[in-house]
Amino acid sequence: MAVERGGNTVMVVDGSGRGAVLADHYAKSPHVDRVLVVPGNDLMEHVNTHGKEVKTYPGLTTKSRKEIVDIVREEGVDLVDVAEDGAVEVGITDGVLEDGRAKVMGPTSEAGQMEYKKSFGREKGRKWGLPQPDEFYIFDDEDDAVKFLNSQPEEKSWFVKADGGALGKGALPGQNRGIAIERVREMKDFGEAGKRFLIESWITGDDGEPGEEFSEFAVFDGKMYKIVGSAQDHKLVSTFDMGNQTGGMGCVSPPLMMDAELAQSNDREIWQPVQHGFAKDGIEYKGMLYLGGMAVRERGRRRGKIVEWNARWGAPEAEVVVPRLQIDLFEMGMAVADGDISRLNIATDDVVRVIVIGASRGYPDNYDDVKNKEIHGLDEVAEMGGGVRLYPYGVAVDEETGKHYAKGGRLFGIVGEGKDVIEARARAYEAMSLVSIEGNNLHFRTDIGWRDVQRLRESA
Repeated sequence: MAVERGGNTVMVVDGSGRGAVLADHYAKSPHVDRVLVVPGNDLMEHVNTHGKEVKTYPGLTTKSRKEIVDIVREEGVDLVDVAEDGAVEVGITDGVLEDGRAKVMGPTSEAGQMEYKKSFGREKGRKWGLPQPDEFYIFDDEDDAVKFLNSQPEEKSWFVKADGGALGKGALPGQNRGIAIERVREMKDFGEAGKRFLIESWITGDDGEPGEEFSEFAVFDGKMYKIVGSAQDHKLVSTFDMGNQTGGMGCVSPPLMMDAELAQSNDREIWQPVQHGFAKDGIEYKGMLYLGGMAVRERGRRRGKIVEWNARWGAPEAEVVVPRLQIDLFEMGMAVADGDISRLNIATDDVVRVIVIGASRGYPDNYDDVKNKEIHGLDEVAEMGGGVRLYPYGVAVDEETGKHYAKGGRLFGIVGEGKDVIEARARAYEAMSLVSIEGNNLHFRTDIGWRDVQRLRESA
């Protein structure tokens, strides 16, 4: 596929650090002159622009389908990257394709059910013979779910999961029957997303241990796929893997646990059957597909099992996987949109990256008291260089004073680069030490990458 250099406009549909890193790397492309981010966030227009125009739309959301299609037409957008789950669900891809003006990197609403309807993904997994929880049950009624749990052994552990999108917070562990019943009662807190929910057995290996989480990403063009990278996220809010589920507090890429054995097992037992299943069931999947998995040991070998699917890049995983790609992001997006990635050479660099998320104290629960508090030190981080990058999530910028303010739960991510995880995370935490929030309201985990640090020290 030949792509003309220069003059192109790209739209990224996202408002998080994921959108920030995509905007960063689209702006790097010599094919791209402008990047529009819907809704984006204030800081995106000020960092990582590479001298290109980066425009945000704070009055819209990722679900503003009509307005997004109108902007695509009015601004002469050439490629739309649909990077957020809500945007996939409401059919941003469908709307842009129906309009016919631009090409799209991202699945249709029908294909995206792999994420926003967990029951859909699980049922496809059963049909296609994928490795996933041994047991899963789908419920639309709380009383029926409680009745089911009361019929199960008291000591059995379950996960209770909202069927719809819940910003990465809808999977709740129930370590025994009583806790699982409490988790069922909590499904109503997720609103529409929790009206239908799943009860799943825990994923364990032959030794009964739950294994180790990983994320792996593949890009699909409707006919084939290519692996683009992997990461290891840290989902729980507090250091030592304590506290509630979040959208992710930091991660490392590439993780040492993603060795050749696991990667080959995933390709053979998960990715290939998924592509065959798509073809058999008439699902034309074009875009990024994210496997949230658990590595367990069974029958003397390590293999991956499916925890969840996401129909887009992860956040914060994108911030450490995208920079590793030794390929022009615009060329990749256009190849996906054109339905032919066969000639893409998706190589990665040898740099290890660690991202640490800075959040409002109280996240993911109540952080109202932190909103509009001033954030200090972000300018210094943005100017550090030397293997440090800043990617904003929920930062407001006062255009008159240039001051930064908190306006969300997760506020920003700092990426450190290095030859190994120890060097990379040292750079990330050095940069984080420059940041504070008025009233001591900055929260971050101090142990991101701890598993790989431990592995390195044990192998020394």
